[in-house]
Amino acid sequence: MIYEQLGHYIRKSIDVSDENLETILSYFKPIKKNKNDILLAQGQISHETFFVAKGCLRIFFINEEGKDVTRYIAFENQLATALVSFITKMPAAENIQVVEQSELLAISHEDFNHLMKIIPQWREFYSNYLEKAYVNNANRLMSFTTMDALERYNQLLKINPAIVKRLPNKIVASYINISQETLSRLKSKVS
Repeated sequence: MIYEQLGHYIRKSIDVSDENLETILSYFKPIKKNKNDILLAQGQISHETFFVAKGCLRIFFINEEGKDVTRYIAFENQLATALVSFITKMPAAENIQVVEQSELLAISHEDFNHLMKIIPQWREFYSNYLEKAYVNNANRLMSFTTMDALERYNQLLKINPAIVKRLPNKIVASYINISQETLSRLKSKVS
């Protein structure tokens, strides 16, 4: 079932034959993780990309004031990795944490790159993934400089309400770069 999920996710991005899809899927390994497990700690090199079949992962870093800042949240049918480290093979400046009991499929950096050599469509898949990641990061960065807290909260409710519904206030607040107290006030205003 989780391989079917991943296959469907891949086919939404690229046109790939059944045979090539089987090959791609064969490189992903299933893993189950518990809430609060750390898949990657700051300073480690990101050797894997994770597909979330069930559950939730968050990518976060600790800023200069010692506060944790959530950069990315991946629910079901999304990929997650410390992308800069995955690409550069340099130590990650961020952590990957399991937020809910999760079932994942993991692919190693080596296997990911091998697939690009043997299946041309996989390179297209990766290009599409990088474009989406860039657009997502650029939009989030712009929101921090052009929107106030209420606008960011309303945008989050519109674009990804699952974050507010499923995750603790601490994580939601760190994702939209506001304090938990401000988030509580906004929730009471908007509800």
